[in-house]
Amino acid sequence: MALSVGTKLGRYEILAPIGAGGMAEVYRAQDPRLNREVAIKVSPAQFNERFEREAKAIAALNHSNICQVYDVGPNYLVMELIQGTALAGPLPLDVAMRHAVQIADALSAAHAKGITHRDLKPANILVTKSGIKLLDFGLALLNRDGLQREPTDTADAIGVTRAGTILGTAAYMSPEQAESKPVDARSDVFSFGLVLYEMLSGRRAFSGDSAVAVMAAVLHKEPKPLPVAPALQNIIARCLRKSPAERFQSMAQVKEALLNAISGVSSPGAALPDAPPLPPSIAVLPFANLSADKENEYFSDGLAEEILNLLTKIPGLKVIARTSSFAFRGKEQDITKIAEALRVGNILEGSVRRAGNRLRVAVQLANATDGAHIWSERYDRDMTDVFAIQDEIGQAISEALKVRLAPRARAVNIEAYQNYLKGQYYRVPFTAESLAKAKECFEQALAIDPNYAPAYSGLAGYYYALAALSMKPAGDVAPLAKSAAEKALAIDPANSEARSVLGSVAAAYDYDWEAAEKHFRQAIAVDPVPPIVRHRFVMYYLLPLGRVAEAKEQSRLALETDPLSVILHNGMAWSMYYAKQYKETIEYARRALEIDPNFYFIWFAMGQAQLHAGLAQEAITTLKRGVKLAPWWLVGVAYLATAYRQAGDSERGQEWTSRLVAHGDTDGAAVYYAAAGEVDALFEALDGVYQQRYVNLPWTLNDRFFDPYRADPRWHALQKKVNLATKAASEPEVPSV
Repeated sequence: MALSVGTKLGRYEILAPIGAGGMAEVYRAQDPRLNREVAIKVSPAQFNERFEREAKAIAALNHSNICQVYDVGPNYLVMELIQGTALAGPLPLDVAMRHAVQIADALSAAHAKGITHRDLKPANILVTKSGIKLLDFGLALLNRDGLQREPTDTADAIGVTRAGTILGTAAYMSPEQAESKPVDARSDVFSFGLVLYEMLSGRRAFSGDSAVAVMAAVLHKEPKPLPVAPALQNIIARCLRKSPAERFQSMAQVKEALLNAISGVSSPGAALPDAPPLPPSIAVLPFANLSADKENEYFSDGLAEEILNLLTKIPGLKVIARTSSFAFRGKEQDITKIAEALRVGNILEGSVRRAGNRLRVAVQLANATDGAHIWSERYDRDMTDVFAIQDEIGQAISEALKVRLAPRARAVNIEAYQNYLKGQYYRVPFTAESLAKAKECFEQALAIDPNYAPAYSGLAGYYYALAALSMKPAGDVAPLAKSAAEKALAIDPANSEARSVLGSVAAAYDYDWEAAEKHFRQAIAVDPVPPIVRHRFVMYYLLPLGRVAEAKEQSRLALETDPLSVILHNGMAWSMYYAKQYKETIEYARRALEIDPNFYFIWFAMGQAQLHAGLAQEAITTLKRGVKLAPWWLVGVAYLATAYRQAGDSERGQEWTSRLVAHGDTDGAAVYYAAAGEVDALFEALDGVYQQRYVNLPWTLNDRFFDPYRADPRWHALQKKVNLATKAASEPEVPSV
């Protein structure tokens, strides 16, 4: 019930209403004792936990950008009366940045007191003559003695009114908040990113026809990039990562990043439309194969990929990698939607018609904002002119986007080149059949041109994949991978993919971590760094050394240019797993499987995380799917056996374990014995793994199942054998490049 003017609440006299919401009404009132005007927030119900929480939250804070609380009544709060207007955008860039720093500072102060706001939105941020004022800590989460405390009022916890309707905060919730999961200060980081986005653009980052649609967008979509400086765009993007582990880990970090960016983006009185545009960026879609022979699809794909690779040589041009660009093959989608998904400003698409030795290539470059054509051309040439066509297209795009195309020299046999393209085309599924076809094509290319470095690096990657995927004994194929990589580098010392294979072999097979570091440093010193190079760096160097923070960063950098690559998402998922962030791993893996539900390693990552999270039944279902897709990956069988055992079905667990013994898989058996507490059998199995030179041994040893045995002298002896006794603890991290 609304209070009328003149009503007394304790010693306070109501002067006028200010506003009302689902939980309370706010009035301007007079405090006669101190002769000042105040704001009074009145609850329709008797004093409840929400008001107590808000009073204690604000009372614990003393910050110039946070409203003050003066008094508490039986069903009201007496607070500082603030003369200001609710935050709204778009704002001039310098104004938005000034507000952003003040908001970040206020939230940082709250977090330092163990208080998470949980309802950060423009309506709760007032702009006054003296600066920003942060309001409404009614949904604040208090941290007592290091423990989070969720409110007992369900409506408060999920943001609904008594009538069961969603409050108007859905557009500012973090993904974990939208799913009613536990939250911490990183939830406010996400909400801050949404507020900053709206300050700069004047629109919400996520929208929809209903609150449910908005929350679905928060959980599964990415906001459209803003035309702001790269440093500021990176801050927004990092705040809005779906997983809390991938965001800034504190508002103090956000504030520091803002201050570092201000000098580069702020100019007095600059409005948003005048802000620097996003750096030039492009995605090359797979060229349509219009040839009568559908087998020529490898060639149309290869032509598009070679143009893509050529464009990566242009300084200042961001080029989306093949995996993500080619994910749109055969999908009739508006290019503006594709560009939004890939976060690029330009799209190149084309078609190839091949008849005998004649080619017709049609290409067009379009602006992703409005779909308008920037440039188009048709080429009618002989097959022998294919490299000239690529160069001409690259040069035309360079001129259209006003960036410089670095010169290149090429002397490649056209037939060898075609076989290399076929090898790249067949390689991607990473099945035994596809890899065998890829090997055949690479070898055919080298039979024609023994000095073709890309074919050697492709062959090196093939051999190492056989070892890493447990398809062949490492002792049989790791030396072959090393030899092929060395041949590639002898021809082309700048071949970073070959260099990354050498780094992987040195680390995971030779256990020579110094050599591995040297190789990987050289591999990531190129510009741009191929995403597969970063992935190998993550999986075969950083994770075995326990450097999960840097592994996440390298995975993030790789995903910036290949955001739809399930292989790269696999690297991020395992980085989270080895950080023991099991719930985050499960959710991340679910989203990655939307890209490719048949990529078996993601199923194993999710299943192993479920197992460690105490979800044995769910792990059984997930791991069975992975084993069905990749029956050769016997470590997955070991985790499935362990899941059955933890679920109370020891008989089924032993049944699956017998498959490991039958196949002589000591690595998988070691995992099972570790989980079962069979210590002697565990170390016997680990000794067998070492004798087999299993390349994933250093990687596997970081699993939590081995934690109880790390004090055993036999464990230390094994660590010494693989040169990991002190390596992970003492060596400095390799910096990101």
